[in-house]
Amino acid sequence: MTHRAQSNKQDDVLGSPAGVPGRDHAVPGRGEFLEFLGLTLAAGAFVLFVVRPEVIEALVHTLAKSTAGLVH
Repeated sequence: MTHRAQSNKQDDVLGSPAGVPGRDHAVPGRGEFLEFLGLTLAAGAFVLFVVRPEVIEALVHTLAKSTAGLVH
């Protein structure tokens, strides 16, 4: 099989994003931004839990209270 035929076959199997009607092209850098945002939020939550451990207790209390309210 030639290189050209092999690459065409691979495009057919995987599906070319440009060949799908109504599908927008990926925005360059969007995935990196979302990854950075997620890591920032996770690091902020970790620091908050280390610096203010009572936040964990308040969160557990709030979740338990709201769950008990759903049961009644």
